[in-house]
Amino acid sequence: MTLTGISLAQFRSWPRLDLQIDDRPIAIFGANGSGKTNILEAISMLAPGRGLRAAPATDQARQGKDAGWRIRAGCGDHDVETVALPGQNRQVLLDHKQVPQTALGRLLRIIWLVPSMDRLWTDPPETRRRFLDRLTLSLFPDHAELALGYEKAMRERNRLLRDHVSDPGWYRALERQMAQSGSALTANRLKALQAIMASQVHDRTGFPAATLTLLPGEGHADDSNADSIATRLAEMRNRDLAAGRSLTGPHRADLGAYWGPQDMPAALSSTGEQKALLLSLMLANARALADQPVILLLDEVAAHLDADRRANLYDQISELNAQTLLTGTGAELFDSFGRRARRLEIAKHDGASRCLEHD
Repeated sequence: MTLTGISLAQFRSWPRLDLQIDDRPIAIFGANGSGKTNILEAISMLAPGRGLRAAPATDQARQGKDAGWRIRAGCGDHDVETVALPGQNRQVLLDHKQVPQTALGRLLRIIWLVPSMDRLWTDPPETRRRFLDRLTLSLFPDHAELALGYEKAMRERNRLLRDHVSDPGWYRALERQMAQSGSALTANRLKALQAIMASQVHDRTGFPAATLTLLPGEGHADDSNADSIATRLAEMRNRDLAAGRSLTGPHRADLGAYWGPQDMPAALSSTGEQKALLLSLMLANARALADQPVILLLDEVAAHLDADRRANLYDQISELNAQTLLTGTGAELFDSFGRRARRLEIAKHDGASRCLEHD
């Protein structure tokens, strides 16, 4: 599936935008606050979840919390629409029929890198888990359903823990469901890491290749084995009762990354190397999806790269089987693309974003 176009209505700073999309990278430039990232966010709403800003639908409406918004897109032969009507939850329609958000993961493979992710390697583990699960979802669309099943069972178990229910009969079915979903989640995560590592480019300079590991949150726990998860949940009920929440399981896992001949931990690398490593993983994720088109959203990545790394990035993007959209404050940041990319200038007038395409 390829994205052929997207239309926005009352989304963020855009009263309306109709943008046709082809296979060329799209470089979007303009002043801070002009509405560039809002275009990327709108495209990210065509994936399951809350998009690249993780914002509630009420915060995305141009005219305030009591208004709504609409995003329409052409995807191959399909029409996709996601809409937030005033006072209602976000809906997703595929060919004019309502479907669950998880259906989007099977239709489009969308991955993104935004400035808030620059702190990934020093942020708490839950930030890296979300990052890993987003990459995993792009490779394994069933990951969304597995995560929902696991989280639903865990919420029910946590409710029992907070209510100080001690009868083991209430816990067994929920713990078995957590164990089955959790072991499948872990298997997907491990397969995703292997696919991304195998897709890293080792013979080019500028972006380091890394060894990625899935770190269990509970010592040497085996989260790939359903029986192991169920046993630990049962053994830790008393401790979990005291805490009022589940303290073991795949929801406590972490992502580790090491690169270079010295196996430098990502968290100890320089800011520039951490950024380059993130870009390397995004490019590898896109290559791992080489058998199907992927949408790659890169927000404000060029400004922090030197000229050589910037040119190297654009060369790699141009070789991907991906539809890539990038943002930056100035047109000069994208000079190394030459004529390989389209250029859109974004400006804001009277609080509304406008778009002008440059030849």
